[in-house]
Amino acid sequence: MPAKGDYPIPKFHFLVEWASIKPDETEFRIGFTEVSGLDFEIRLIEYGAGKRNQYYKSKQPGLTKFSNVTCKRGTFEGDFAFFKEWKKTYYFQEGNKTASQYRRAVTIKLLNEKHDPIITWTLQNAWPSKIQSTDLKSDANEVAIETMELVHEGLEILL
Repeated sequence: MPAKGDYPIPKFHFLVEWASIKPDETEFRIGFTEVSGLDFEIRLIEYGAGKRNQYYKSKQPGLTKFSNVTCKRGTFEGDFAFFKEWKKTYYFQEGNKTASQYRRAVTIKLLNEKHDPIITWTLQNAWPSKIQSTDLKSDANEVAIETMELVHEGLEILL
């Protein structure tokens, strides 16, 4: 029996959950076939003091930059959950009291063979900024894929 950590984790078994907005609302789930953009970087600040004898700049950490998360799924007849979520962005007016209620925590869980989470990414205050319908080709033999791009204000990783 291999020890824990002897094999790389497969990436095909995952779950995406949207936190409920209202107390009486159930958790919102959309099945995705692909999720990308779970990364962040710390911007660099270069600083050179005027009285230094050295001719180089010191490098210091700056603000953290989070990438947008892209989620893809197959298009199903009569399933417009993607578009219903995106339509709520119309209510995002500055100074509007209802704007914050449409931002959600989105949790992405990489699961093992027992369906237990191995790694969990939580996007804070996420909302869909872009919806892309499938491209249409008369000579293609592929599944119709739609894309949702999520913007967020922070990424937390739990191991």
